[in-house]
Amino acid sequence: MPTDPQWHLIQAVTPPQWLIADIQRVAPEISGQYLAQLLWQRGIHDPQMIPGFLDPNHYQPTSPSAFGAEMEQAVQRLIQACDRNQKVAIWGDFDADGITSTAVLWDGLGQFFTQNRFLTYTIPNRITESHGLNRPGIERLAAQGYQLIVTCDTGSTNLTEIEYANELGLDVIITDHHTLPLERPPVTAIINSRYFPSDHPLAHLSGVAVAFKLVEALYLALPQVPQQPLDHLLDLVTIGLIADLVALKGDCRYLAQRGIQQLQRQLTQRTRPGITKLLELCKRNGDRPTDISFGLGPRINAVSRIHGEASFCVELLTSKDPARCRQLAEETELANTRRKSLQKDVLRQVTRKLEQLDLSTTSVIVLSDPQWPIGVLGLVAGQIAQTYGRPTILLWEETVAGKSNVCLARGSARSVNQIDLYELVHSQANLLTSFGGHPFAAGLSLPVANISLLVEGINQQARQQQATEPEAVVQADLVVTLAELATDGGRSLFKELKLLEPCGMGNPVPKLLIRNCWFDQVWNKNIKDRKGNKVQYIKTTFYICDTSFESGFPGLWWGHYKEEIPAGPCDAIVELDFNAYERRYEVRLEAVRPVAENPTQTLNSPIMDWRQNPNKAEPSPELLVMDHCPDSWATVQSWAKQAKMAGKTLAVAYQSADAPDSVAVWKQLVGMAKYLARMKRGVSRTLLQASLKIGPHALQVGLASLQVYGFTVRDHKNLIHISGKPSVRNLTAEERQQAILQFVDAVREEQFQQQYFQSVSVDVMGGIIADQQDPDDVMP
Repeated sequence: MPTDPQWHLIQAVTPPQWLIADIQRVAPEISGQYLAQLLWQRGIHDPQMIPGFLDPNHYQPTSPSAFGAEMEQAVQRLIQACDRNQKVAIWGDFDADGITSTAVLWDGLGQFFTQNRFLTYTIPNRITESHGLNRPGIERLAAQGYQLIVTCDTGSTNLTEIEYANELGLDVIITDHHTLPLERPPVTAIINSRYFPSDHPLAHLSGVAVAFKLVEALYLALPQVPQQPLDHLLDLVTIGLIADLVALKGDCRYLAQRGIQQLQRQLTQRTRPGITKLLELCKRNGDRPTDISFGLGPRINAVSRIHGEASFCVELLTSKDPARCRQLAEETELANTRRKSLQKDVLRQVTRKLEQLDLSTTSVIVLSDPQWPIGVLGLVAGQIAQTYGRPTILLWEETVAGKSNVCLARGSARSVNQIDLYELVHSQANLLTSFGGHPFAAGLSLPVANISLLVEGINQQARQQQATEPEAVVQADLVVTLAELATDGGRSLFKELKLLEPCGMGNPVPKLLIRNCWFDQVWNKNIKDRKGNKVQYIKTTFYICDTSFESGFPGLWWGHYKEEIPAGPCDAIVELDFNAYERRYEVRLEAVRPVAENPTQTLNSPIMDWRQNPNKAEPSPELLVMDHCPDSWATVQSWAKQAKMAGKTLAVAYQSADAPDSVAVWKQLVGMAKYLARMKRGVSRTLLQASLKIGPHALQVGLASLQVYGFTVRDHKNLIHISGKPSVRNLTAEERQQAILQFVDAVREEQFQQQYFQSVSVDVMGGIIADQQDPDDVMP
């Protein structure tokens, strides 16, 4: 059965008066009280950050020159191509970020190169080609006389393909935000936001934003050439940014804010008829981030999911021909309708298969079927993971062309509840033929014969980690009454909360807790398809009431029947929203439960957060100070138990630190090994870990990798002794690379965990500690 999430209420805080005053200076028409509490709870305490966070007019965007020599080299190569009338090809990707990246370069570089004569673009086929550069496409471009490829949202790790392009006489400029290669590829320039430390304002740029920065740099280098202003591209940038679910911090937030403003301008001026028609079809105004995340983004993504080929989406976003755009928008809408139907069918089939499983013994859901369409498996895996509270892997079985006896399974994996999916799947690498992704989502392939081994192995791995996995939670940010919410028809509170937008990773939509409420005029509707036949989805409508506002406030609950709403007094967690179709404010129900059966749990965290100001963490007999960033929930649990046994309050006081580049850490480890071998000295594991800024697991993998390289490593009297010299004469290049990769992966996994613990709230920490408490482990 689906898991019931735990409820947590973030502990109420009283924000300082200066914060409310700063908010009112930016937005004098609001009270600022609710917004100040949210900002303070979310760690936004710096007075210099507040104006720029709330209003992009007060933010100073970062110059593209921050990318350094790589950006300079890219611009110089583009200027050279322009001066010599060389042909340039844009190589994009098929998802919303990749499509908008391609559109930004098509429109942006199109100010300097004649489109279709000296400038073209190519988008891989999702089903037959997958992501990244490929040899047939490179061969085609070389045969057509192209001399420069500019990638967007892809290409960083396509080392073999880049070398092949160079052999055929094509230079390559990479713009991307995905995984970095271990060594710089043989390219003219690589512009990748991952080279920045995590706290840099450009660190979270998605592919479209990196591509925009390249165009911006070219605009600055040749200001007399462009006929269109640079801001003309920002509506495309915000679509890709929001659809790609990157953390909207620093320049990402600024570009998204500016982009929504540009989207409104172009709707008035009708400069992008394709976007105008898409918004019309999905009944959206384009003034909210949700109009992109639930409207434009899914429709752009649907084309490649259904057809594989998605190149016409670039034309849809950039063409000025209203008739052509209308045709393409309608094709996109049909693809999205088909996508929703397929997704619903596969979801139903997966649910039936789950009914045959014993989920009490299943930590990771792994299912396969030869009939499932691969294009929607990631979407369904995400739904199942959220519903059942378990990481989910869904696979499509296929017979390899020309190899009738070889059957492969390809599919997608999605995580939930901060479980590191990458680590789980990577633990089964010996069973896989390919794998890529990050801790929350991944794609993989393996022989069909290995699926049963994958099920057994990954569940065993997950069970070993189960004690440190947080439970599913639904979190409330603020407690409000209906009277507070419904003032001015909901407009006042909505306008205040809207200043948080654009919301996304690291800045979620505020969730409001309404206590002791009840529901009136509850009714569910079956939303049918355009022909009025097949039920597409369900929604329940209602009016929510409490003693402060008995006349009720409108709301709805997607995907639920009226019978699921309790009849008596309830606690409800909702989001306040504006229904553009009905022109009214309403709430979207997120969770509900009867008051009598499950009184609302208020989380009074026994943890103090001093991460923003660690100097306050002075020694005290009442405090236990956690001054090192944990690398797992088990470490947090250990600190909590120490505090409990000592009768102290736990103070979290570790400072944010830039994570060193993992390849640089490897080079540092090799250098230390050479020094220790030469000096014939031993060193403690603790000192090695501190010097390299890594944990015990990564160090153990690193020592094993050193032995592959020819060093001798031994542990004697609690000291590590290293001797010998690195020798790779008997190793293939692949074996050398694998030795480094194992260490690099281990370091990156630790860095991911530490990055999460740098920002996780102490309220979530306290809730997870409470949830994982052994009921027998109590003070006498």
